Amino acid sequence: MDDETFWHLIEGCRQQTQDPDERLAWLGERLARGPESEIVGFRICLHRVLAPTFTWDLWAAADRIMGWSSDDVFFGFRLWLVGMGRDTFERVARDPDGLADVPEVRRLAGRSPWDWEDEECPDWEELDYVAEQAFTEVTGGSEEDFYAAFEEREDEEREDEEREGEDCEPLEPAGERWDGDDDEQAARRLPRLGALFPGSKASAGAP
Repeated sequence: MDDETFWHLIEGCRQQTQDPDERLAWLGERLARGPESEIVGFRICLHRVLAPTFTWDLWAAADRIMGWSSDDVFFGFRLWLVGMGRDTFERVARDPDGLADVPEVRRLAGRSPWDWEDEECPDWEELDYVAEQAFTEVTGGSEEDFYAAFEEREDEEREDEEREGEDCEPLEPAGERWDGDDDEQAARRLPRLGALFPGSKASAGAP
């Protein structure tokens, strides 16, 4: 699956509904109509698309919005960002402070994470599993079968990237690590987002 096809599917589900679960159901149905290679390819493409968002600046932005961010929380945040569509995703990947312009983020400002509705939370971890579910439905195989197919394709693509001189996603995020809860650094690095989510909000914790 190429990037254009991937983003066409993401935009398609966005146009159908704002409910994350309904979007997943729509995506799963569309993937299940295609060949196994396209189902696996969706997840391969998803991980490839995510690579530019693996930065300390975006991690700090997630910290600022959510009050904290572990490895898993940050991954779910990046998947949520995919769900915002290609334009927003690519703009925020270039400039995480651009999250201050995203309506779904602005609606969270001034509110404790404990008060957010489930569908408001900037986390879409389930997107990482939609291809697996479609694969098992279509093939009748197991999760292990899906991950074997995924890893085989991933290894092939990684070899192609290495031959082309491209780097796979690194073990550590790109850029300089810094604390998103630090008001002084946030004012300098994420001025608009830091103003939307002041330190007292960030220190309140997240559910």
